[in-house]
Amino acid sequence: MNLEKYLILGEEVRSAKQNGRPLVALESTIISHGMPYPENVKTALEVEDIVRAQGAVPATIALLDGKIVAGLSPAEIDELGKKGQSAVKVSRRDIPAALAKKVPGATTVAGTMIAAQLAGIEVFATGGIGGAHRGAQRTFDISADLSELARTNVAVVCAGVKAILDIGLTLEILETLGVPVICYGTDYFPAFYTRSSGLKAECRLDTPAEIARALRAKWDLGLSGGVVVANPVPAEFEADPATIEMAISLALDEAGKSGITGKRITPYLLEAITRVTCGKSLATNIALVKNNAFLAAEIACSLKL
Repeated sequence: MNLEKYLILGEEVRSAKQNGRPLVALESTIISHGMPYPENVKTALEVEDIVRAQGAVPATIALLDGKIVAGLSPAEIDELGKKGQSAVKVSRRDIPAALAKKVPGATTVAGTMIAAQLAGIEVFATGGIGGAHRGAQRTFDISADLSELARTNVAVVCAGVKAILDIGLTLEILETLGVPVICYGTDYFPAFYTRSSGLKAECRLDTPAEIARALRAKWDLGLSGGVVVANPVPAEFEADPATIEMAISLALDEAGKSGITGKRITPYLLEAITRVTCGKSLATNIALVKNNAFLAAEIACSLKL
């Protein structure tokens, strides 16, 4: 494998690896497709600072000039934030063409997991993972995030499955794929904007150290694949469940009438929900991303003990 041809480590990430410091991967679609500019850049930099404050080193990942970059500079984050949705959304299938064309690429959960494993990073913080879309029994619209979790050895700290999706069906698919789902400090799987989906947790762990031990046991035993660490949004930032469900229903109706499908659907729905909730959902989104970065850094530090 000729990694040097395709992978660049940012200066801070390279130094961390040389000195054995804990690392946390961060995705870039949340910058390009998840929030408007300049809120996206401000949030990305604040998330990086949260990781540093816990003793770990952040590695925001994207594709730039025909390379996978693990550890974007502030200037590169700002440039990606300005590009917004004109940046290519990069999952597993998109990486080869994006590198060949040398286009700016924002990595999804799956794309970030691949890059993190290539860079030797075991923990990744994001907002929410992709999954089975509502009506997937008919459309087969299921995110590549799920199959990536089954094959790539990276723990994904998230606030659950994006609320626009079919959470129950997504959990069933993860079970079939053998992907452990750990709920942090809660008996119920979270639902992104809200703390509970009403679905009982199959596995609850209450400390970052416990989670780190579970990860190490999994990978030491040769049980390949990732782990979902579901971290509920802080109670003070939780959205009203009825309001969110109404916003999702309206957004799905809009998307259907507009013919929005495929990789365009998630950013479209998130933007529509932000509009319907008068920006309240965006505030919740920012809070949960920061909360996930905090926990991911704690887990990464525990893995080094």
